[in-house]
Amino acid sequence: MHYKITPDRADIIFIFSGPSVSDHFEKNYSSRLWLSYACRVVKRNILVNGGDCMSDFGTIDAIQGGLSPASDRRDGQFEALGRTESAAQVRDRIACYSDSARMAANYVELYIVQDFLMPDECAELIALIDANRVPSPVVADDPVPSYRTSETCYLYPGPAPVTAVEAKLDQLTGLEPRYGEALQGQRYAVGQEFKPHHDFFDTGQHYWQDQVAIGGQRTWSAMIFLNEPEAGGRTNFPTAGVMIAPKAGNLVIWNNMDEYGAPNPGSLHQGMPVEQGVKYVLTKWYRERPWCQ
Repeated sequence: MHYKITPDRADIIFIFSGPSVSDHFEKNYSSRLWLSYACRVVKRNILVNGGDCMSDFGTIDAIQGGLSPASDRRDGQFEALGRTESAAQVRDRIACYSDSARMAANYVELYIVQDFLMPDECAELIALIDANRVPSPVVADDPVPSYRTSETCYLYPGPAPVTAVEAKLDQLTGLEPRYGEALQGQRYAVGQEFKPHHDFFDTGQHYWQDQVAIGGQRTWSAMIFLNEPEAGGRTNFPTAGVMIAPKAGNLVIWNNMDEYGAPNPGSLHQGMPVEQGVKYVLTKWYRERPWCQ
């Protein structure tokens, strides 16, 4: 392996030999310090053989010969180290945010921010959701419609209420806006729910290949309650032993990865059925790379 600095910029071009990036580093650069440094480097915008790509690929074939759908998993050591580094920065930002607190939860990093949105902001977002809601989708190889029975509204940039809440989320997390998916608003009527699920993507499923191309793994989830139904509609984290009642304006945010940067089964959660009234929430998912759908 060698590298060079281009004359007009500080980007580094890595040229590898061997079956994979991780194998090469394990055999020749086993120092954790070096791996940490390498992870930070590959997160930059690196030119690979003249291409304008992010060089956080999982295989040598992907770097030297273009991405191969069959081999490009991008869910290895580099990705995990990048996620842990990013999580540390988000953690520090949340700790400094007014009215934020880490919840006592088993097996998952979970925070709540009280009064993240004001009542008028919630009302404006509810109006947008009601105007454009459609049946909520499920990302899976074989989606089961009854698993998620709410309605969803995609809130793309433009309207002032969307711009305002996006700015607040950016300030809270410190993550670049381009790493965030479009906001989603959800409406739950009586009996509607989202059964226990994870927000991270299962890399063993076929759909993962599509997700690799548009930003990779979902790292953080942020959810804002916009109102309070008369009964039901709590958010349950069964593995963590936490159940959260909807309170208008409150935000819940959690890390979908574990302390090593791998998908965390402990982040299992569900939107429990609404028993009386209607529930509105706003959801924002962040990716490990820029979201480009």
